[in-house]
Amino acid sequence: LSWVTAEDDGKRYGVIGRGTLDCADASACAVKGLKVIWRQEPAMQTFGQFALRITFSPDGKYMFVASGEYAKGDPAQDTSNNLGAILRLNPDGTAAAGNPFAGKGSPTDQIWTYGHRNPLGLKFDLDGQLWDLEHGPRGGDEINMLVPGDNYGWPVVSNGINYNGTPIPDHDTHPEFHAPAIFWTPVIAPGDFIFYSGKAWPEWKGEALVAGLATMSMARVSFDGDHGTEVARYGFPKRMREIVEAPDGSLWLAEDGADGRLLHLTPN
Repeated sequence: LSWVTAEDDGKRYGVIGRGTLDCADASACAVKGLKVIWRQEPAMQTFGQFALRITFSPDGKYMFVASGEYAKGDPAQDTSNNLGAILRLNPDGTAAAGNPFAGKGSPTDQIWTYGHRNPLGLKFDLDGQLWDLEHGPRGGDEINMLVPGDNYGWPVVSNGINYNGTPIPDHDTHPEFHAPAIFWTPVIAPGDFIFYSGKAWPEWKGEALVAGLATMSMARVSFDGDHGTEVARYGFPKRMREIVEAPDGSLWLAEDGADGRLLHLTPN
């Protein structure tokens, strides 16, 4: 699991801890032997955008981590840190062998891809390809096919603009950066996403299902290679934070906020 911690001077950074979930008593679960195995470097004065999503490769050998850029921008283009990047680690939190910058020392040797802003989704599709889902600024929320060593352009390019209204060059002005498969302007403010198995809704097999905070919706996105298209959007009464597929193909969705509910969706 991941969380954010602070130093005595107020600088913050994200960490990942590893422990054993003990639910012998279902009303009093506990994580035992919790130990920090990884951290964002360096710590900075920041209000957020830590990201800290975790997913494991289909073979279970590697832990991938989405590391945000603290709402600072420039760290995403600086590979001397591990911010604004997707990282490939061993399950013990150390850098995996064979990463794109393996010979450049720590934490650079952790980097799988970089040039990211605030990735709040990190998932493998049904074919084993890794993708991320990230927040843009004012506009430019995006899904990216992750190719090892590629630079995804933030903050040099974006399909949105800065919060103060100043423009940012679009992705098509800088072909040296890997452009998103799909982007949203205005934003959907994504919470998380999955690639759907097709068990309960066969026609959705292989599509991404995206929880939207700003849009209070779940979007379906189909892909043709490195190009995505939103094919449907389903509205909900509240902001949608999280989506998980159950073993039978039904869906669990978590609403955002103090009065948020856990919803269970099944076919009619």
